[in-house]
Amino acid sequence: MPERTNPGRRTATALAALAFAGALLTARRTLPRYRYQGKVVVVTGGSRGLGLVMGRMLADEGARLAICARDPEELERAQAELAGRGAEVLALPCDVSNYDEVRAFIRLVENHFRRIDVLVNNAGAIRVGPLEEMTLQGFQEMMDTNFYGAVHTVLPGMLRRGEGRILNISSVGGLVPGPHLSAYSASKYALNGFSEGLRAELGRRGIVTTVVCPGEIRSGGHKAAVFKGRLEEEYAWFASSDVMPGYAPKAEAVARAALEACRAARAIEVVGWPAKLEAFTHSFSPTLALWFDGLLNAALPEPEGSGRQAEGKDIDPSKVPEPLRRLGDAVARRNNEPGV
Repeated sequence: MPERTNPGRRTATALAALAFAGALLTARRTLPRYRYQGKVVVVTGGSRGLGLVMGRMLADEGARLAICARDPEELERAQAELAGRGAEVLALPCDVSNYDEVRAFIRLVENHFRRIDVLVNNAGAIRVGPLEEMTLQGFQEMMDTNFYGAVHTVLPGMLRRGEGRILNISSVGGLVPGPHLSAYSASKYALNGFSEGLRAELGRRGIVTTVVCPGEIRSGGHKAAVFKGRLEEEYAWFASSDVMPGYAPKAEAVARAALEACRAARAIEVVGWPAKLEAFTHSFSPTLALWFDGLLNAALPEPEGSGRQAEGKDIDPSKVPEPLRRLGDAVARRNNEPGV
């Protein structure tokens, strides 16, 4: 005969679980609020776009900043702006896909500031185009920047000190694959898995890892994206959705949510209602979410097979509706993006 379950024991277990959850929530509310003031914060890809916007907020809060990027001129402009907000800023050229450059950058930061309190792995790249237009090299470049760029920066100094915070800027593309974004999504899936692994393994060492997954961001990043295939058509759909009011949240909103998620020591934060809807639908029914992605894919440009490739800043933008084109240019200009 099957063993009978004691209703009283079941109720007691449920009440104990609720009490434990309540105690955790109460303890979380009473923990001291994490402050960036006086903290040494590294922001990779901090010269433009979302990285620069986070740098502004961190500077206003009194953080001491170390930023890196590949373009020395962009870095110089970003450093001047952030220093103008009263922040102490160390700006150094560095390609995060290059392990030796990253380790040299980290050593210089630690020599200058003596420690690193918060690491923001923000540097990233994106390729847009049909799968048939993507090459093995393109996949490798996405992995080198978006995934290995974060792997390269894992900080032995934090491990020695037994404290620190890591904020990895990923994408909803690392939770739900998007059409014409196969290489990008693959690299962000890898980053999400790495981030959760870091949190599980390093939490007991005093290091808290948070991964943030926004959808498209109104930061001007479409200017730096790489497009493959029918360039003007691919650029038109991506640039339009990237700045669409009501759909793509402002970079400031995403930056604020990311820094707050790190402050609150959350494991993962999905930002923006479209991203939240995509993530929820995929978690509820991957089949339904991917069926919808198939519908979107049918509306996107067909492969061309020419092998053409260009950055957004070098593509004729005339197929982008004029109001969105003007908005995109203004956002890109404000956030130090190329080509404006």
